[in-house]
Amino acid sequence: MQKRLILKRGKQESLLRRHPWIFSGAVHHLEGNPAEGDVVDVWTAEGDFIARGHYQIGSITLRVLTFQADEPIDRHWWQDRLQKAYALRQTLGLIDNPRTNCYRLVHGEGDQMPGLVIDIYGSTAVLQCHSVGMYRSRDRIVEALRQLYGDRLQAIYDKSSATVPFKAGLHARDQYLWGSGSETPVLENGNQFLVSWEEGQKTGFFIDQRDNRALVGHYAQGRTVLNTFSYTGGFSIYALQGGARSVDSVDSSETATRLAARNATLNFGPEAPHRAITADVFDYLRNIDRSYDLIILDPPAFAKHHKALNNALQGYKRLNARAMQQIRPGGLLFTFSCSQAVSREQFRMAVFSGAAIAGRNVRILHQLTQPADHPVNIYHPEGEYLKGLVLYVE
Repeated sequence: MQKRLILKRGKQESLLRRHPWIFSGAVHHLEGNPAEGDVVDVWTAEGDFIARGHYQIGSITLRVLTFQADEPIDRHWWQDRLQKAYALRQTLGLIDNPRTNCYRLVHGEGDQMPGLVIDIYGSTAVLQCHSVGMYRSRDRIVEALRQLYGDRLQAIYDKSSATVPFKAGLHARDQYLWGSGSETPVLENGNQFLVSWEEGQKTGFFIDQRDNRALVGHYAQGRTVLNTFSYTGGFSIYALQGGARSVDSVDSSETATRLAARNATLNFGPEAPHRAITADVFDYLRNIDRSYDLIILDPPAFAKHHKALNNALQGYKRLNARAMQQIRPGGLLFTFSCSQAVSREQFRMAVFSGAAIAGRNVRILHQLTQPADHPVNIYHPEGEYLKGLVLYVE
């Protein structure tokens, strides 16, 4: 029997607007007893085909792969979708770029492959599956990647153990699906970075801050810079490249600060004016006594779902208030939220509240977001997750 999802009457409106998710409340019934991860056709209550996608158990019941009835999800579909994602990165000047060889090839809904992320680090592709359907499609993804890149690709690493739904019972483990990797520095705008996709956070490096790191470099000349939640020192390296007088990288992870120190030495030698400090950021900000005139706040997601939203907004308010109280007059504050549950307006209001607590005059110089290789599907505004502000604090 064909596997089908039948919508409740009138629940097709979001699909007619090409939104790529179907929520459980819109489902009337299922036919064909689909297993989680199966490709399922979606039909309206009136008996019309409307979409095809991966079925999953949870509040999001289906992630749409196509709105075309005559488009099967087969080998050709994967090759075509990855080719289109690749073509966009060619347009952006990221393919075979001599100064940047790490970028995002697939950004989920932004590339019409919901539930899938693929990052390229030199000759290694690192993929993360956020749905059972994508996890079960890994063989097709590997085949399509190898065809697309040829001998420019030496390894494909799956880092899905922490991202696939744990209730699915997949027993996912991180592993090489093809080839083997090595710790070779990658390039980003000419800067070198050691990236550990096997041990690091996300896929190994926060590629989504590439443009914003470059802006830090633009403003860093002659400044004393504090990079908090520094991870492996991405913003710090750009600040040093931009001529900062000194840079301190602060993170609670000793593993991360060690790698930040290695990255500073890799690019600027052992005499670089850089310190890697393992400390709690909130504690560290208490007593810096206006010794910095450029501070970067790039915390991990304070809210991974809407239930944590209020606590997250309070956290952003306290963090920004403390930084604005402690920054030198005339200082620049780069502040970010990567929480998808926090809207741009909510984040800006939290920062506004922090400024009011600090009692400083503050002006917005830039409003920042994710780079173009993390595209936002115009029908899926939830994909715009990274928010940032550059503030001038008198």
